[in-house]
Amino acid sequence: MSEFDAILFDFDGVLADTEPVHFACWAEALAPLGVTLEWDFFRNHCIGIDDRAMVHLLAARSSPPRDWESLWARHPEKSELFRSRTLASPPFAPALGGFLNRLHGAYKLAVVTASARSEIEPLLAAGGLSPYFDALVCGREAGRHKPAPDPYLRAASLLDAKKPLVVEDSEAGIASGRAAGFEVLAVESSAGMPELVWRRLSGGRNPRV
Repeated sequence: MSEFDAILFDFDGVLADTEPVHFACWAEALAPLGVTLEWDFFRNHCIGIDDRAMVHLLAARSSPPRDWESLWARHPEKSELFRSRTLASPPFAPALGGFLNRLHGAYKLAVVTASARSEIEPLLAAGGLSPYFDALVCGREAGRHKPAPDPYLRAASLLDAKKPLVVEDSEAGIASGRAAGFEVLAVESSAGMPELVWRRLSGGRNPRV
């Protein structure tokens, strides 16, 4: 019998290689305001937090500081850019469906993400992945964002899971899972994620994915 009863996946950077798309869409949306978004800043400070928190950070670091609401007004444009680009080419690895299909028979699965449900649900449907997930916790649905434990506690409650495994790639997400009292598997990319998950579930062995 497995030591875990559920697996809770972050989305961006874990299930899908979306962080470069988020970055490019935000950079394009903010450019008309004369705001430059650098990849290093985005990678080091914005991954794993919600869009509002990211815009607050960006407004505060501007010289001179900008009114965050003027930047936030570009969020609909960013969201539409992200939706059109990812639906045209869903950023999932080809083997992800088979990986989730094997897991779904043995574990309850959930997506736990700071991204909005309006972004995540269409992508999962476009990739044919929706049937594998028993619950989604998106955006502000759980109350406080990562790194608070709320999102992962909410997902575990929805699944009635007592000992889930959290799969994360960001500092905020890792802190959130640990604050919830769950084991966290840290991954560096969506491409390498399935092998690391199988290895953890098999007790450290390296089975074929």
